[in-house]
Amino acid sequence: MVVRGQFITFEGGEGVGKSTQVGLLGERLRDAGHEILATREPGGSPGALDIRRLLVEGPVDRWAPLSELFLHNAARHNHVQKTVAPALAAGTWVICDRFADSTMAYQGYAQDVDLETVAQINRWAAGAVWPDLTIVLDLPVADGLARAQARPDSEDRYERMGAVFHERIRAAFLDIAKGAPTRCAVVDAAGAPDQVAEQVWDTVRTRLSI
Repeated sequence: MVVRGQFITFEGGEGVGKSTQVGLLGERLRDAGHEILATREPGGSPGALDIRRLLVEGPVDRWAPLSELFLHNAARHNHVQKTVAPALAAGTWVICDRFADSTMAYQGYAQDVDLETVAQINRWAAGAVWPDLTIVLDLPVADGLARAQARPDSEDRYERMGAVFHERIRAAFLDIAKGAPTRCAVVDAAGAPDQVAEQVWDTVRTRLSI
């Protein structure tokens, strides 16, 4: 009988180092003998990647907040159905750069879509697939934006939404983590990547009993 894989998500504002930590944790878990799939949202499947380009490029006022909520969850549903759920069922551990908490933070807290509406639509899109562990990487907004803006990247639509917007995002993730302490763990992302990775690894080993 195949044992279901574990689903780990990384959350946080722009430039906190999520993609770096996804890769580093994946290496540690492979060394521990686990099959690993690293993925991201929006994206992670061909259909979701098509939607990603609509969300992360272009002018900041391209979409109304409710439109963004539906687009993110259309991408999420495709990602879950095509990539995440099959991998978990096959016993693979899935590590994802962003998931439903990002939609709650960005479209709910920061763009003022009703939080219950966001939660309900997130659940419809994700279905039975929900993270076993969520690591929230926390970093002062100015530091995160400086890191993000140093990257040569056309996917900067959210980065251009201003400091006040991003302060709301940071506060949102901390509030989400406070409200779900069993699932979420906050990790200080201010250190060097290897230092942050050690904090992440300690959290994963403790929370998931590796």
